[in-house]
Amino acid sequence: MWMVLLVRTRWSQGRETKFTCSFLILSQTFGMLRTTAVLLFLAVGAADALYKQWIPDTNYENKTNWDKGDVPCGNDIVEFSAQRKVSVFVETMHAIQEMRLPIDGEFILDSGAGFYANSGQDPGCGAGLTVRFKDSESLRWFNPALWQAAASSDDLQSGNFLFSVHEESVPCRHDDVIFKTRSSFRVDTSSSHSIVNVKSVSVLGKTFGSQAEFSQYLRSRSGQLQFHGTSAVTVGEPGCSDPSGCDCGNSENHQLICSFVKCPSVSCTRPLLPVGHCCDVCGAIVSIQYTSGFNLQSYRQRIHHLFLVLPKYKSIKLGMSKVFKSQRFMFIPFDTSPEIQVVILDGEGESQSESLAWDIVKDARAQSSHLGITAADFQTSSGNSGGESGNNAGMVVGVVFGVLIMITLVLVLGLMVRKGVVRLPPLPSLSRLRRSSVVGELGGPLDQGYDNPMFNKPTMLPNVPSLYGGEITNSICLKQTGVHFVNPVYDEHESDFTA
Repeated sequence: MWMVLLVRTRWSQGRETKFTCSFLILSQTFGMLRTTAVLLFLAVGAADALYKQWIPDTNYENKTNWDKGDVPCGNDIVEFSAQRKVSVFVETMHAIQEMRLPIDGEFILDSGAGFYANSGQDPGCGAGLTVRFKDSESLRWFNPALWQAAASSDDLQSGNFLFSVHEESVPCRHDDVIFKTRSSFRVDTSSSHSIVNVKSVSVLGKTFGSQAEFSQYLRSRSGQLQFHGTSAVTVGEPGCSDPSGCDCGNSENHQLICSFVKCPSVSCTRPLLPVGHCCDVCGAIVSIQYTSGFNLQSYRQRIHHLFLVLPKYKSIKLGMSKVFKSQRFMFIPFDTSPEIQVVILDGEGESQSESLAWDIVKDARAQSSHLGITAADFQTSSGNSGGESGNNAGMVVGVVFGVLIMITLVLVLGLMVRKGVVRLPPLPSLSRLRRSSVVGELGGPLDQGYDNPMFNKPTMLPNVPSLYGGEITNSICLKQTGVHFVNPVYDEHESDFTA
């Protein structure tokens, strides 16, 4: 159906015409064989897998790939960056005045496609310009804006794409990765890890599910031009066998994924941050706890047929997946628990997310036994919550954690006192408390404290024997006893202490 034209050197106009024609004959010869092969590969695929399709391409006929915003015509000079590597898919025949090629690159020619030199002027082309092919080196695998997701290959073909949080917009380890059949590309797979695991990769209509076969393609000339970067894409991951869904596996690349996302400003009262998303959003988040009988794919289809087809919900974006929500004790994460997260975003100028969340929760509670659902509640960016079950559960959890925290603090304090790490101040005695409680009234009798026998009762003075002998008199007399002591401050060597 197509042939590959390798580009190694610059061509002159004469050689371009002759060289291209020879490849056109070969492409027509093998066209029927390649068409049969493409149909065969498109028929192969896993029924229960999610499909992630790469959006950009390096097709010659894609006008967004040219700096002038249009495909070059017969009067234009076509220029590819000399130092860049590129793989270009060409669908039809094109007239050109001149083509400046890169040192290393390729054209993949579809049946009947090629180039020829225009000897005259193309009347519908204008005066002629130098039109440059845009650089595709900056297109990154982990940029969530460059992927489209669908639940089936039919949905992918019809454009029925799924909304996902940012982590799950990039191919997960259980997903089938598809590059469009009639296109080429160049993608940088670099990340902080050496390997990017996926279930399968489809390139030019061929699906690679075996790592040995895909490694051989990566070593080919086309594979080297289409895939580059520090991380190697590997295939062969098993499909998700859990009916309730599987973890995407991109949480370890969360920061890298979010580095490509520019978050818009939000105007809601209480913005929400879904698990796996990079930005706060306005809308609602439904949380569903489930049993082993829950089937994620069936439930996704149920929500679509019951609610999303209604006219009032036509602008709603809804993403559904299994996530592992962190459990915390005293603000410290200690475990994770799986639950189904349903993210509902309002369309432009709409406010139907809370109404849809209520509808989903009421349906889940009414049909819980049939759907394998044990509990369902929601929260909205307006501050409302999803019913009694969610509020009661939150209240019970809050009370239990509060009691546990108080008991823990008491036990820790008792242990620290026992070990001597902490000392408690002594408690005041009962008598001191009683005495401190008696307060005299202002102007009452003055408390004299205790009696001094020497001064308060002069009559007792005559009964005190003389300290120095002799008769007791009412006067004090002094006499020498021969006992003395030296006062160093007033010693006779006082002069020694003077400055």
